[in-house]
Amino acid sequence: MALSNNVIGAINFVAMLLSIPIIGTGIWLANQPDNSCVKIFQWPVITLGVLILVVALAGFIGAFWRIPWLLMAYLVAMLVLIILLACLVIFIYAVTIRGSGHAEPSRAYLEYRLEDFSVWLQRRVRSSYKWERIKTCLSSTQICPELNQSYSSAMDFFNAHLSPIESGCCKPPTACGYTFVNPTNWISPISNIADPDCVQWNNDQNQLCYSCNSCKAGLLANLEQEWRKADIILLITLIALICVYVVGCCAFRNAKTEDLFRKYRQGYS
Repeated sequence: MALSNNVIGAINFVAMLLSIPIIGTGIWLANQPDNSCVKIFQWPVITLGVLILVVALAGFIGAFWRIPWLLMAYLVAMLVLIILLACLVIFIYAVTIRGSGHAEPSRAYLEYRLEDFSVWLQRRVRSSYKWERIKTCLSSTQICPELNQSYSSAMDFFNAHLSPIESGCCKPPTACGYTFVNPTNWISPISNIADPDCVQWNNDQNQLCYSCNSCKAGLLANLEQEWRKADIILLITLIALICVYVVGCCAFRNAKTEDLFRKYRQGYS
């Protein structure tokens, strides 16, 4: 029994350590400028990580002090949290599987279209009420102003590999035919009807293309890139947690079996 409890304690300590990458992933997402404006997945991830840490700590205490009911509660709660984490991993994958950029002639960066993304993601930005809040948040960041420090000539800018949010929000769509002055200043469109976003462009540094559908699409593409990275970390952690949980269940069963044999031997003698 003592050996099995030590094993369970060690396993729960490992589970406590596995909560760290989950919490860290949520904090990393929360610190990204675009995620801080949208706030969708970072808090569920952080909450799950904290709950796993608390439950693993309870299991560690239950094993160390040999409290059977606490160990049983740990097994049930951890199973629920593993299921929730698995659902989150699958959901993030499902909503980020669609959406990619489109190449334009003589441009290294890509253009983005809102309709390419999953319906669930589109709903996060289509509402005018939600987008006004997100737009205000985006315009307060340094995402677009920093482009003016990096690219001084049109050729440098056209050969730049911009992030989706830089491509969608900081410049007009390529199809409009605007003339480059600097990355956030463009004049004389060839055609205002080439794209509905053409008339949305404004050289005001607080407006730019923040009202464009291309900006909404660029934001979603940027979020997808970050969420996919986060999803890989969560998937690896999930697999490790499942392995730890299975070993913990086996150790708990062995501990119960040893306890039953010990009681049987004591009663027999």
